[in-house]
Amino acid sequence: MEFLTSCEEMAAMVQDAIEDLAGNSVGGEVVGMGADGTPTKKIDLVAEDCIISYLNDHPLCRTLISEEAGVVSMEGDTGTVFLDPVDGTFNAIAGIPFYALSLAYAEQGRVEKAFVKNLAIGETFTAVRGRGSCLNGLPIKVSETSHLDRSAMSIYGRKFDPRRMTHLGQKIRRWRLLGASALELCYLGCGRIDGFIDLRGTLRVTDAAGGMLVCTEAGGVVTDLEGLPLYFPNEVTIGKCMVATNGALHGKVIEYLR
Repeated sequence: MEFLTSCEEMAAMVQDAIEDLAGNSVGGEVVGMGADGTPTKKIDLVAEDCIISYLNDHPLCRTLISEEAGVVSMEGDTGTVFLDPVDGTFNAIAGIPFYALSLAYAEQGRVEKAFVKNLAIGETFTAVRGRGSCLNGLPIKVSETSHLDRSAMSIYGRKFDPRRMTHLGQKIRRWRLLGASALELCYLGCGRIDGFIDLRGTLRVTDAAGGMLVCTEAGGVVTDLEGLPLYFPNEVTIGKCMVATNGALHGKVIEYLR
């Protein structure tokens, strides 16, 4: 079965399974520790269990890498699926309609397809390498904003070292911290924001794989803090920093972060 079609089926399963947990403190109950070293909330585990069950019945990949379960061997012949079952867990539990299922399919270490669905409002972002990105099936592209003082960006920094974040923040027009990195990268891809910068060093491959492809296939640029290509290991305990922009602003952002 085609990957993106399967993603729609998985998303429907997850939406049904977490319907009573979203906006409910029960969904926020800690039920264990994830492979990424952070507490696993009930809503995360329920969503992940849906995906694992589906992939057991539909062998789409050889390996699954997920925030909660870590690396899981599957029955497919080839390929790796990166999963964030609920991107924006706090938002989901609090009833803030900005949280998503994020899935990405990779072959030989390169992400080829991506699927990010806002589980609250149903918007679906997809991307296929070399074929662009879409929102609900329609092509999208990044904004054309070329001046920092006209830009809107999502900027996350370390609380104990806010200097880099503050320096850049003084130059932009609007800050928007939305709380779900995969969706924020997709918002960058469709021109709703002009940049996504995370200086915390906590972004993992499961957080970023899907949103990165949506962003870059829509014309965005994603790098590390030095402007160099950003690579994630297939390991959920290792976090990275990220600079993602519409491209036109990238050099300026990197300059102010130095």
